[in-house]
Amino acid sequence: MVIKINPSFCPANHPCPVVRVCPVGAISQVGYGVPIVDNEKCVDCGKCTRVCSTFYEE
Repeated sequence: MVIKINPSFCPANHPCPVVRVCPVGAISQVGYGVPIVDNEKCVDCGKCTRVCSTFYEE
């Protein structure tokens, strides 16, 4: 599976809490921008999708 972000649902106005939730550091954020998922690092644990509906599996 691939984790994606729906940028139209992300407010991009605060530090993304999902960055701290990811156990392998696969999610990063520059400033208050839309987070970025590194699917090479992702282990498909699903924690990000449970914390924020902006993240989804495809």
